[in-house]
Amino acid sequence: MSLPCFGRTPIQELTCGIREKDALKIRSPLLTRLSAVAFTGVIWLLFRMLKLDFREETPSTNPYTMSPPERYLYCVWHDSMVIPAFAGKHRSTAALTSRHADGAFVANVLRWVGVSSVRGSTSRMGASAMRQLMRATEDKHIVITPDGPRGPRRQMSTGIAFLASRTGRAIIPTAYSCVRCWRIAGTWTNLVIPKPFTRVYLLAGEPIRVPPGLGGDQLQQYVARIQAAMDRLNETAECLSEGRESNQRLPAATAQELPCRTND
Repeated sequence: MSLPCFGRTPIQELTCGIREKDALKIRSPLLTRLSAVAFTGVIWLLFRMLKLDFREETPSTNPYTMSPPERYLYCVWHDSMVIPAFAGKHRSTAALTSRHADGAFVANVLRWVGVSSVRGSTSRMGASAMRQLMRATEDKHIVITPDGPRGPRRQMSTGIAFLASRTGRAIIPTAYSCVRCWRIAGTWTNLVIPKPFTRVYLLAGEPIRVPPGLGGDQLQQYVARIQAAMDRLNETAECLSEGRESNQRLPAATAQELPCRTND
């Protein structure tokens, strides 16, 4: 049995309430939409108070770029997904969300921030579903959480490498860290929510291209490569937020590559 949500901050109260709803297996579409609206409003206001620091290894690889040179597959850990969803204006972004009950809540939140959703899983996607996905996202970036929806935490699945191999799109590893944040406990991972007026680092790594038609052991080699890139980038992000030295230097994004709103 979970503990009551009393005596917590407003952010924790809201996310705790959403988690309690899932625990009680309430499946009302109306309650799901209302929860999504409330969550979106609170987090949108919170992000107006933050200092956002964007850094890229390759120019024009953040998803808010006005005229990207190509469309990418963005790799985002499940615990960090709030940050890229609210950090800037999405002009051409779609996200792959699960068919589980929590996927409906996520899809509603994403809709309010301008991100279209495709319900499904790359690990269970046949040729027909793959074609449908690509038709729906032909002119959009695709965001995938490769450790969702059930974990294990920050462990790469084969889905994003498989999708890159079949579509020819490059994978952009990402990492996010906050100087101060809440970590809202979930069943298998904690959701990171920045605290007001803190600095948030948003990192985009070098594009990773997966050759077409790979399978088996060859695909696993690229899964390991993506995992290593995500681990390295997350270590860099943590060093930045903790004020420690890092061996990795990422340049800040130029002004024309940043979202419409910055708080520096």
